[in-house]
Amino acid sequence: MKKLFLAGCIGFLTLSCSQKENTPVDAGSAEATSVSEPAKANLSGDQIIETLDCTGCHTVNERMIGPSYQEIADKYAEKDVELLASKIIEGGSGVWGSVPMQPHPQVSKEDAKKMVEYILTLKKK
Repeated sequence: MKKLFLAGCIGFLTLSCSQKENTPVDAGSAEATSVSEPAKANLSGDQIIETLDCTGCHTVNERMIGPSYQEIADKYAEKDVELLASKIIEGGSGVWGSVPMQPHPQVSKEDAKKMVEYILTLKKK
């Protein structure tokens, strides 16, 4: 029974961890105006996060399914930007518990680094 529950949870997370732009929306809705790839080049890290599904699992200062951005910032340093950018793109597991972070292969390395750099600015001083 526990295995069935866990499989259901992982399946739910897999479905919920996809790019917002791929979610069907009504053409008249506010979400119908998605951000194109060339326009993303001009976005800051926090703006890129808003265009993705990150808020389904993370918030700035409270743990949800995944760690808060502040927890991440407190655990990692500037030297970890490459590592964390790779985790955004490739996914990861085991650092924050048993629920894996789904990969986001649609995110460029440059955008992933911007996201990480923004998150690291949230470090408690």
